[in-house]
Amino acid sequence: MKLRSIRVLKPELPTRTPTTPPRREPWTAHGPVACPLTRYPRYAAWRPSWLPRFGGYAVVVEAADGTTGFALGGGGTPAAAVIHEHLGPRLVDEPCLATERLYDLMLRLCMPFGAGGLASFATSAVDLALWDLKGKLLGRPVYELLGGPARDHLTCYATGNDTDWHLELGFGASKMACPYGPADGLDGLRRNEELVASRRELVGPGVELMLDCWMAFDEEYTVRLAETLRPYRLKWLEECLIPEDLDAHAAVRARLPWQTLATGEHWYTPYPFQHAVAHRLVDILQPDIAWCGGLTAVSRICALAEAAGTNVILHGGGNSPYGQHASLALPGLTWTEYFVGTPPGVPLQELGGWPGVPLPQDGVLRPSDAPGFGVELDPTGWAPYFG
Repeated sequence: MKLRSIRVLKPELPTRTPTTPPRREPWTAHGPVACPLTRYPRYAAWRPSWLPRFGGYAVVVEAADGTTGFALGGGGTPAAAVIHEHLGPRLVDEPCLATERLYDLMLRLCMPFGAGGLASFATSAVDLALWDLKGKLLGRPVYELLGGPARDHLTCYATGNDTDWHLELGFGASKMACPYGPADGLDGLRRNEELVASRRELVGPGVELMLDCWMAFDEEYTVRLAETLRPYRLKWLEECLIPEDLDAHAAVRARLPWQTLATGEHWYTPYPFQHAVAHRLVDILQPDIAWCGGLTAVSRICALAEAAGTNVILHGGGNSPYGQHASLALPGLTWTEYFVGTPPGVPLQELGGWPGVPLPQDGVLRPSDAPGFGVELDPTGWAPYFG
């Protein structure tokens, strides 16, 4: 069966207002959080002051028999335009179940202007919509199309700096956002240590702690911070460096042979992951399924990593149906990240996720077994994104 159409729409998503009052503001209400712009005081205090506000869109793919699949995508108008003007028209009349072929087509179609970055956001959205369509045509959840569940459930760790709330919610591991970077000097280094030390004292020796550094550091600062934090037994340091600077990743690996290193959230297409695996740059790869090229790209990345004995943990894998299905089915994805978006005291269910997409209970997730990705949204009445 062939693809009849690929459309970009404006999604209409339900909103929820929590009824439980928070005990305090969430950590996201305040800065600083280390980032690539930490060196510029104008933007250093609060990350949302400079992040792109592209917004989202939906991709709906329709087979010749009228069956549709859809996915929500990121990158706003630039990525949506890549789909609407370039990818979509060239995939129509292709076989709709041929996800490997279609991914390869999209990758090559984007090469004249670069297959990474926003183009990879676009490719990811179309790829995920195609997998949703495949599941609906075959009447099976996506994780079964990947070979069935590799585990009974997903074990999640929580991300955010409200560590006490993570423990209360039943998560057995917590990842912090690092507040300060090289521009903050010795005082920032001391404050980073104070944060990690306080969290280790809070959770004790039986809970894993990790630190997300979000592209904020250079080689020297990464090494210095790692040595400072060594007594607190962090499970890993994450995304310390500019993603494109692969030589710096190699240098840090050589200087910190004892420290577990993780990165990959801002790598696009399987190619940088292949380089990282071949050169043993990091211990844990962290692709984002909605950014790196979709489920097809993640499957390729996992195959590369598993052959080399490298671990893979999806960035935000527990927060989307796409990451949930991949994490259940692919054997190399042994742990699942869940970003906790509710303030301390507000149950996860009161903000919730997408309709039909499960939330973690005591740090455990079980993805939907409905056909496709199981998202309970009907895009029939959504307006076109363009015109």
